Amino acid sequence: MTAEAFNWQVRVYWEDTDAGGVVYYANYLKFMERARSEWLRALGFDQNQLWNERGIVFVVRQATIEYLKPARYDDLLSVSARLKQASRASLVMSQTIERDELLGTAEVTLVCVNAQSFKPARIPDEMLQVFIG
Repeated sequence: MTAEAFNWQVRVYWEDTDAGGVVYYANYLKFMERARSEWLRALGFDQNQLWNERGIVFVVRQATIEYLKPARYDDLLSVSARLKQASRASLVMSQTIERDELLGTAEVTLVCVNAQSFKPARIPDEMLQVFIG
């Protein structure tokens, strides 16, 4: 898949940083999660509706992240989410965090699961059609 990246901006607040004003490493994952949620919303998929009407949610199965440079307090970051691969029950996302330069990269595998049992579930066909074009 070579779909264009979805970009979302986030401002770094004091609560996102450690005592030195550098973004705490786990918060990169939070920023990426928010970008994926906004990517779904931009494609017309509300996660509450997926839960309530379809009984499915997407969960992270695997995340590989590389930290290249620090983000700091008050930075305005651009966080990207790009679909790299889609199958019947999973998505692989390629993500970046940038300021004026690349700060971090990640590959995140999401699995569609039943919202009650958390067992794998099929991604609805209409979603797959939107994802893969």
